[in-house]
Amino acid sequence: MLSDYFSLALGNLKHRGIRSWLTMLGIFIGIAAVVSLISLGQGLQTAITGQFSTLSVDKLVVQSASTDFGPPGTFAVRKLTSHDVDLIKSIQGVKDVIPRLLRIAKIEYNKVASFGYLGSLPDNQPQADLVYESMNVKSSSGRLLKPDDYGKVVLGSNYAKTDSFGKPLRVGSKLKIQDKDFEVVGILKESSSFQVNLVILMTERDMKSLLNIGDEVDMIVVQVTNKDQINDVATNIENKMRKDRKEKVGEEDFSVQSPEKALGAVNTILNIINLIVSGIAAISLLVGGIGIMNTMYTSVLERTKEIGVMKAVGGQNKDILSIFLIESALLGLVGGIVGALIGLALAFIAAAGANAALGVTIMTVQLSWPLLIASVGFSLVIGLLSGILPAIQASKLNIVDAIRK
Repeated sequence: MLSDYFSLALGNLKHRGIRSWLTMLGIFIGIAAVVSLISLGQGLQTAITGQFSTLSVDKLVVQSASTDFGPPGTFAVRKLTSHDVDLIKSIQGVKDVIPRLLRIAKIEYNKVASFGYLGSLPDNQPQADLVYESMNVKSSSGRLLKPDDYGKVVLGSNYAKTDSFGKPLRVGSKLKIQDKDFEVVGILKESSSFQVNLVILMTERDMKSLLNIGDEVDMIVVQVTNKDQINDVATNIENKMRKDRKEKVGEEDFSVQSPEKALGAVNTILNIINLIVSGIAAISLLVGGIGIMNTMYTSVLERTKEIGVMKAVGGQNKDILSIFLIESALLGLVGGIVGALIGLALAFIAAAGANAALGVTIMTVQLSWPLLIASVGFSLVIGLLSGILPAIQASKLNIVDAIRK
């Protein structure tokens, strides 16, 4: 009996053709929005987590407040200096302090010029090792940079893959940075951090000489003695720097961040975005549900005589109710499946376009089966609920009145 209901319902939906597809349009849009944006959001969240994984849980990062996007300190309102480094060293719970420079510079290779960002390596081996450990980097070819490797650089993995210079960069290649020749001694393994994949590492001495940098510092990496007290140490650094700079709470021109704190803030933002997207999609699904209800009411009016005939030959109210409920549920189900497929396609297209534009693989699509199943299931429920009232109206039609119409 149930198979007969489904056959009748499918036949009626096929008969209405274009109207059925237009009815499902709201469902398409709602489910596609949810699936595409949340899949991209989850992929972005994974990528961002990868960026923060380059810092260990026992390290803090102190940066200047910036006025624009770019490497830390590039557009700082007030730059950090060696005075800040000495200040942080004096704080209890601080094990080591590593000042670093991150700057944008002109790069030329094979007579093709471009711009990239440089990262400095400390001038002593223990601190250099700590930087490598915190960045979680290894060489894929050649070797890592040493503190006394003047005139030499190590490149992020993207430089070995890019064809923007018309010729591949390898270990032993010579490239110009700010019109000065440097030898490539190593290529880093691909990292989960796009910043690491795009960096050019050189010694701090070379970088200061090349860019005429004085007492400035772009980033200070602070290793704490006890990782369980990292938040207390961060608070002490903030208080001491704020007092030294004579600044009020909330008006600081610097920031002290732990990986957990920064990641928590980013995750909060992404969760809010997902919530807003879900709200917008819910409105679209509501519109889709109203469309299904409207279509089903119209179907009842168009098939009044047919319903009367079914009752005259023995059809009961529950049979009529079941047929109309199955029809509305199928509209929601098909709309959900097609919407989910459209959403996935849009997510992959958007990720590919963003990665191509940025030149790095940062946007990924996180395929979540629970999300897909929940989206399709929700659209099925929307369709079912939207068909309840029209189905009840159809099942309660009087036989005589229905046949006469």
